Amino acid sequence: MINKPWVTAEQVSKHLGIAKDTVYRWREHKFLPAHLVGRLWKFKLSEVDDWVRQGCADDTFHVSEDK
Repeated sequence: MINKPWVTAEQVSKHLGIAKDTVYRWREHKFLPAHLVGRLWKFKLSEVDDWVRQGCADDTFHVSEDK
């Protein structure tokens, strides 16, 4: 099994073709999978891709405020 590298929000934004601010907004409000490494948020593209495939990036997907 090959370990995929951790990537930055900028790399996620380029991978998905979205603004970097959207990556941070999704992480905060829609629970885009991310891991805090020191003071930096890092991402696994495989986790991001799975999250998108589940429909979580869809505008109609809303997370309860209770979470």
